[in-house]
Amino acid sequence: MPERYAELKLNQDQIDEIEQAFERADKAQREFEKWDQASIDRAIKSVAQIVANSKTFHELVELGIQESAFGDPVSREAKRFKIRGILRDCLREKSVGIIEEIPEKRLVKYAKPVGVIACVIPATNPDLTPAGNAVYAIKARNAIIFSPHPRTLKTSRKTIELMREGLRRVGAPEDLVQILGYKAKINKGISEALMTKCDLIIATGGQGVVRRAYMSGTPAYAVGAGNATMIWDETAKQDLNKAAFNTMRSKTSDFGSGCSADGNIVIHESIWEDALKEMVAVGGYMMSPSEQEAMRKAMWDDECHRHSDTVALSAQDMAKHAGFSIPEDRKYLIASHGTGVFNTSLEGVWSREKLSTVLAVHEYTGEFQNAIDTIMAIHEVGGIGHSVGIFSFDDDHIHRLAMVARVGRIMVRQPQSKANSGSMNNGMPMTSSIGCGTWAGNATSENIHLHHYMNVTWVSREYDKIDWPSDEELFGEFYDPELEKVQYSKY
Repeated sequence: MPERYAELKLNQDQIDEIEQAFERADKAQREFEKWDQASIDRAIKSVAQIVANSKTFHELVELGIQESAFGDPVSREAKRFKIRGILRDCLREKSVGIIEEIPEKRLVKYAKPVGVIACVIPATNPDLTPAGNAVYAIKARNAIIFSPHPRTLKTSRKTIELMREGLRRVGAPEDLVQILGYKAKINKGISEALMTKCDLIIATGGQGVVRRAYMSGTPAYAVGAGNATMIWDETAKQDLNKAAFNTMRSKTSDFGSGCSADGNIVIHESIWEDALKEMVAVGGYMMSPSEQEAMRKAMWDDECHRHSDTVALSAQDMAKHAGFSIPEDRKYLIASHGTGVFNTSLEGVWSREKLSTVLAVHEYTGEFQNAIDTIMAIHEVGGIGHSVGIFSFDDDHIHRLAMVARVGRIMVRQPQSKANSGSMNNGMPMTSSIGCGTWAGNATSENIHLHHYMNVTWVSREYDKIDWPSDEELFGEFYDPELEKVQYSKY
């Protein structure tokens, strides 16, 4: 580590804070891994409750928005249910001793902790991310050290202090959960050093954070870029109001700051006009060509770099930044002029990730394959590996999309920002970290959940009867008995 600290140009305060936090975490983890399942489950109940109760989470949300100057307090408060969902999933699984048996293969699997986890907290989720990751880490008998975003340091620090209190009240080592930044300055260097020091990284944040995690030399689970896209095929006509309502919920959740917030809707020509009317009916504002161009300039520069001052703002504040005003009852803005271009140039900018209350709609014509081709083209611009949604009642369309879409998850007739990372209404694992597979340079395409926080020991016993198919069975039409006559050795 001394060479790594020198390479990252850390000062002595930063080095001391990492070393001391890791030493405490390692000691706490070695003590805690001896706890039984019932006691561990009691500990995660305490930790989850102390953060996710309505009163406390309301206070954390208010502090986070005050610190960061962005986000929607109403929809952000609803994220406390995500912590409840993570707790629900954890309580339904084992993390001590035997966690799975496969009698027909004579296999038994035992759970083991990974050790000390490093987790980077994004400014968009300074309360949910540490709480959700801590519950998973503790359930798997790990310790976890957080590196906060400097913009929301106070909120994340308060969240960690609450969880430490939750551990104390059940007699668990409070150093299972720690955060940097009490003595040392938080910057990229200290985060990278923490990643190198720990046993596993959970990296939720921008692509810079992800790249640093993978370059640390430590095993890492990280996320890919968003740019969630929906398809509305011709069968969506059966319930356009629900389709529009789902999109409104997804687009406006925390003012569109989440990676799963709908950014693009690809709509069949036969329902195009009715679909746009329905979007307006549920709170959308259809921008004029001049308003849309002003909005483009407020969101991106001429080289397509996203302006950070228009991230996660209300529809009214977005319009204000662009130089026009909209009625107070409008919840999101719709870009429909000059859309349908899918490339990385300025011309195709509306197919990019938006991280805002702005949505782009794109019309497709003819056969459903054209919608699939559009999805593929959008993913060449951004969002590959992440997610696609489809509002369709045609099972063949859903199947065809699922067969080829290069994403880890497809939500059917659901609001993506409420469903991709787990919901009380679906079976997706609850998480605040969405893996995007090798498509996006990630180690997994799954939602990061409990089994990613554990090592597993497989115990194998011999079969009574050997499971050895003949060469003829194995090689099929390619089997050549003449080539098998010479035997150099026996298996």
